[in-house]
Amino acid sequence: MLAALVVYPIGYTTWRSLRDASGRSYLGLHNYVTMFRSDSTRTAIGNNVIWLLVAPTVVTALGTVFAVVTERVRWATAFKLVLFMPMAISFLAAGIIFSLVYADNPDRGLANATVVAVHDVVSPAAAYPGARPRDPGPFTQQADGSLRSSRGYQPGESALVGLVGVRPTSLPAGRVPAVPTAATPGTVGGTVWFDFVPGGGGVPGAIDPGERALPGVVVQAVRDGTVVATARTGDRGEFRFGGLPPATYTLRLPASNFTEPFAGFVWLGPTLVTWSIIGGYVWMWTGFAMVLIAAGLAAIPREALEAARVDGGTEWQVFRRVTVPLLSPVLVVVLVTLMINVLKVFDLVFILAPQSSQDDANVLALEMWRVSFGGGQDQGLGSALGVFLFLLVLPAMIFNVRRFHRGQR
Repeated sequence: MLAALVVYPIGYTTWRSLRDASGRSYLGLHNYVTMFRSDSTRTAIGNNVIWLLVAPTVVTALGTVFAVVTERVRWATAFKLVLFMPMAISFLAAGIIFSLVYADNPDRGLANATVVAVHDVVSPAAAYPGARPRDPGPFTQQADGSLRSSRGYQPGESALVGLVGVRPTSLPAGRVPAVPTAATPGTVGGTVWFDFVPGGGGVPGAIDPGERALPGVVVQAVRDGTVVATARTGDRGEFRFGGLPPATYTLRLPASNFTEPFAGFVWLGPTLVTWSIIGGYVWMWTGFAMVLIAAGLAAIPREALEAARVDGGTEWQVFRRVTVPLLSPVLVVVLVTLMINVLKVFDLVFILAPQSSQDDANVLALEMWRVSFGGGQDQGLGSALGVFLFLLVLPAMIFNVRRFHRGQR
């Protein structure tokens, strides 16, 4: 049975790695040379290194934290059950779940919805994204996205700032009509409004009946390249700069009024795809690490922990100098087991990475499948990749087996 299930597959794969795609011709080590010269293999090796360094460490660290926390909270069993539940989900189901989590549209993807919500709290979204002045008109759009008046204004003058391209979702509720701002001595004023009449008609550049005011627009008065005053339009689109000394001022509407809203990140794009998939893996396997480490915690003599506390140790000192050393055998087993697991990772990468960024997320197991069955149809080269992957996993497997035997003694 052992020969049929273990020895024969290893021997046949090794033999097959020394032959060509059809299996008829002997090539020696040619497949191994081709493998290491391939850019896709080098990318896969690099990604496997990232997986090996990041995923087991993060999962083990989080598992340790949760294992310690569950000893101190009520409903510990329910808490462990919730954290362990992802282990009951197949990689296919997890891939589908995280493809929704990482959806680009913030209205669908949880990750981008969270990021956008936090971003908008720190840096509020523009009031009127995509809005622009009429062309030709008294205001022109600059390269940085801001709007600048084509002429200067002196105290006692008023400006009309008609905008088009305002999205219906950006228009304020209430349909408040725009009202021209009367010129008053000593002030520079104006009105910002949506220069559009539903159904057509109206005079471009003039406030027509029914045209709506645009409140909340930031307007700046600029003199000699320096912003000397800032105002925000009121409910009827009006703004005023009072107390300005006699001079000629250029009016400027900063780009922050019109920038497109932050839409989050392309989680499954070429730059972030590997890290995003690792996030899904951590979600799935943290419960596994927590359960094993919690079992190790339960075996620690309580007298040792109490003695450390009696000797004046803080909780952090007790954890770092007593709990972790006593847990080290369990932590090593969890870490090595996860290292073996991530070296063989395939399902999650294959399901989550879209075709456009699959090359960037490539790992050795996926490369082996792609070369052998996914279009390459070169099972000689695929077998060489399989042997290489086996040799990478073998030391960790031997280490775990030896620890197991030492534990039995």
